[in-house]
Amino acid sequence: MCTPVRMGNERSRPARTYTRPRDRPPFKPGGEPRRLASAGGLHPSAVCQAVQSSEKWGERVALSQPRVSAEQAVQSGLRSGFGLQGVGYKWIALSNTTLGMLMATINSSITLIALPDIFRGIGVDPLAPRDVGYLLWMLMGFLVVTAVLVVAFGRIGDIFGRVRMYELGFAVFSLGSVLLSVDWMTGAAGASYLIGMRVVQGLGAAMLMANSAAILTDAFPTNQRGLALGINNVAAISGSFIGLVLGGLLGPLDWRLVFLVSVPFGVGGTIWAYLRLEERGVRRAARIDWWGTVAFAIGLISLLVGITYGIQPYGHDTMGWANPVVIAELASGVAVLAAFCVIETVVAQPMFHLPLFKIKAFAAGNIASLLASLGRGGLMFILIIWLQGIWLPLHGYSFSSTPLWAGIYMVPLTAGFLVSGPISGLLSDRLGPRPFASAGMVLSAASFFVLEVLPVDFSYGWFALLLFALGISMGLFASPNRAQVMNSLPADQRGVGSGMAATFQNSAMVLSIGVFFSLMILGLAASLPAHLDAGLRSAGVPAADATRIAHLPPVGLLFAAFLGDNPMRVLLGPTIHQISAAHAQLLSSRGFFPALIAAPFETGLRRAFDFAGGVCLVAALASFLSGERYVHPEPMATAPGAGSDAIAAPPPSGQATEAVPVALDAEGSWPLEHSARA
Repeated sequence: MCTPVRMGNERSRPARTYTRPRDRPPFKPGGEPRRLASAGGLHPSAVCQAVQSSEKWGERVALSQPRVSAEQAVQSGLRSGFGLQGVGYKWIALSNTTLGMLMATINSSITLIALPDIFRGIGVDPLAPRDVGYLLWMLMGFLVVTAVLVVAFGRIGDIFGRVRMYELGFAVFSLGSVLLSVDWMTGAAGASYLIGMRVVQGLGAAMLMANSAAILTDAFPTNQRGLALGINNVAAISGSFIGLVLGGLLGPLDWRLVFLVSVPFGVGGTIWAYLRLEERGVRRAARIDWWGTVAFAIGLISLLVGITYGIQPYGHDTMGWANPVVIAELASGVAVLAAFCVIETVVAQPMFHLPLFKIKAFAAGNIASLLASLGRGGLMFILIIWLQGIWLPLHGYSFSSTPLWAGIYMVPLTAGFLVSGPISGLLSDRLGPRPFASAGMVLSAASFFVLEVLPVDFSYGWFALLLFALGISMGLFASPNRAQVMNSLPADQRGVGSGMAATFQNSAMVLSIGVFFSLMILGLAASLPAHLDAGLRSAGVPAADATRIAHLPPVGLLFAAFLGDNPMRVLLGPTIHQISAAHAQLLSSRGFFPALIAAPFETGLRRAFDFAGGVCLVAALASFLSGERYVHPEPMATAPGAGSDAIAAPPPSGQATEAVPVALDAEGSWPLEHSARA
């Protein structure tokens, strides 16, 4: 029989905690309860109940979560710091993982605006035919790496520890940022070096993306996960747009600052994560599915590379979809991914846990997320081209300043995310995710259809309002959708499940860019040559030169506008010196190119918005069909013969906590997760 030990005035201050010396043996049933309470952070009365139960029935109650020894618990306490008990830990986990996701997604877009300064710094002309590949891989390489590896890193996190993989991701990302800023080469060698270091950054980002949602799911109770995952997910999506403004601000100062800005946050985040985050997830010993990992990587890389080169011109075609190499890459990618699905059904411990798709909430949530990413992934590129290539020059902005101002004028989209994401996550915890996710996608579709009827030379007030509505709608969808997917997962599959969800989202983003660019180029190709030819001849360009320029691939115009260059100077080249000064001034003026391209651009823009609105409606249907709120039952394992006698620890006086199963085993071990659970 034991008596509960009073640990300070519980009503006026937090309970006092103690640290068991290293040389003390682990607790045995029937021993002093204070020793277990101090090492594990449990209330003594809960320990007494566990001990009494063990003595009365002669049983050792099994742990409901993975066990660690007393030594490991003490070491975890040292890493976690003093006072990290109760509700404090989950907010530390949220703030750290939100920093990691924000840093990763900012760097996925920061180079978009800063590319002209980066390429000028290393002496590369991204619009030259031989160098256009560098432009595409600086844009797409980071996304391709994160899409391919995020599932593998999620699975490894399930096996070896999610926090451990997350900390490694912070460190690798920081190293990649440092290496990017010390590029000493120029020309093709310098561009290749930057692309390689962006791949290193992508490795770190994949580790962060794969494990952040799983860490939050482990840390938060089910009735608060929507809020936590909503804040984390909205920060991730908003980071893509914050990166645009940062790139525009830092690039003109020094292109190396674009990469150096992440270093202090990366180093600080790494140290913070190491000291304060805890392994609270369920881990099971397993082997890595090497065959599945390799097949998945080869198949997805082949598919995404084919999409990347498909938007480049091929021969006399405006795009490369007829290129035999592109066709072979796409076909082989699909074939290898089909083989991957077969492999995953026969290996004992698959990387891609296909039975998870039998969970309705998980399957429908991922389908909706994939379609939503497909609808919005290319949106950022199209809006940047619209602003930089047409609207901003028409309103008096020089082409060199348009990248920065394009990022600033897109702030309402980020503001909408920030407003609706946390609120929808909080409400979905109470009312379920289905109404918010479905309504968000319907509102997104409506916003795309209204954008379609907006004139190319729009009034900014209406444009900002529509961007804000798009941000609201995507925030309404993103938070409940992520909570729905993560809540539906078994505890030991959260890492791989989070990685699978991130893979669908990142792959759809790359595919969306290819689709949006293709639709835009098709729209331009239909009417742009005639407009260019007539407009150039009327401005004094010789007929032969006008015809030659008019039949150049439209992708050159898009990239020129995207990079903040005056496209007419790029297109005319030496020809501009062969015409009169008045005509040359007209051709290179800010308004000539936007007026020339406006009508053809509007045709492509409508096709792209039609596609985006259509897939958002299908995503709304998938969200609606996902069913009511579903939370996968937490594991409650018992030892042989123990039955269901696991004991729930009562909360300390004056504190409201969720019931936590407390259990001892033959070695005197206990779940580390209970040491700071509230």
